[in-house]
Amino acid sequence: MTAISTIDLSLWRAGGQPAADVAREVDASLQRAGFLLVRGHGVPRDLVADVRVAARNFFALPEEVKARYSTIVGGRGWIPPGMEADGYAEGTETPPDLKESFIAGPETSVGDPVVDDVWFSPNVWPTEVVELRDLLTAYTEAVRKLSNELLALFSTALGLPGDYFEGCTDRPTWMFKINHYPPLSSVGEPEPGQFRIGPHCDFGTVTVLDREPGEGGLQVHTDEGGWEDAPYDPEALTVNIGDLLEYWSGRRWPSGRHRVLPPQTGAPEEDLVSLIFFYELNHDARVTPLDPPIGTVAGLEPVISADFIKSRLDKITM
Repeated sequence: MTAISTIDLSLWRAGGQPAADVAREVDASLQRAGFLLVRGHGVPRDLVADVRVAARNFFALPEEVKARYSTIVGGRGWIPPGMEADGYAEGTETPPDLKESFIAGPETSVGDPVVDDVWFSPNVWPTEVVELRDLLTAYTEAVRKLSNELLALFSTALGLPGDYFEGCTDRPTWMFKINHYPPLSSVGEPEPGQFRIGPHCDFGTVTVLDREPGEGGLQVHTDEGGWEDAPYDPEALTVNIGDLLEYWSGRRWPSGRHRVLPPQTGAPEEDLVSLIFFYELNHDARVTPLDPPIGTVAGLEPVISADFIKSRLDKITM
């Protein structure tokens, strides 16, 4: 039996007792694992499929073409293999993750170059796959709407007003990341301790993942069960909370610890693409952790969202 609950947002939207039951299940699942499966999310499946096709078209381009759009971790554009090692977020020295990525983010500049250069820099769109721009714009709008709905649900699950987080998300920072996990036949035998993504927790509030299942797929860690394959439902999105929401909840909800296994010898041609939306808050949002009885730790100091996120991004850059 998995520690990760499946919820249906259509029941949450119905209100009354069904909504109360969903909120209670959310609280229980996030306390256990920091993860949920979410049905009734409203993100069109044909849009997801089109994004994945366009992403595969980009990743199939020659390396010298993709290099025109290369960037650093936290930037916009293509992150080549060997640039990122998520295990470093936990202080574990690991080989680079076996992936390449394409990154987009918000362009809602605040007029301060120091802020805008980090959080609201212009996106980079490959001319070889022109459809990627419109598809990613539509997808991130849909998933941002979903993320705000999830935060309202999470507020209720904490016994707070449903609009508790609204004032912190009118100009939020976020990152949309498409991860490509090449097959074993392409990357070769993994080094000891090397993963497609090393063990880590995400950094922000809500992460919304559309993934493809595989032998070298997602695993989730809980204190009770250790590492387990994450449950998969083709009609659901995988949602986990990050360090910032863990901190805000007074550590009531643990940030969802996870990893993606390296390509497996039993599936040497397995080639996966994941769509990952990392949601945060306004860059200058002040987060004051919830004290008991909601939180489990008293006296945690307030933090500023951008400072909190940036300190973690810097750790995983190779």
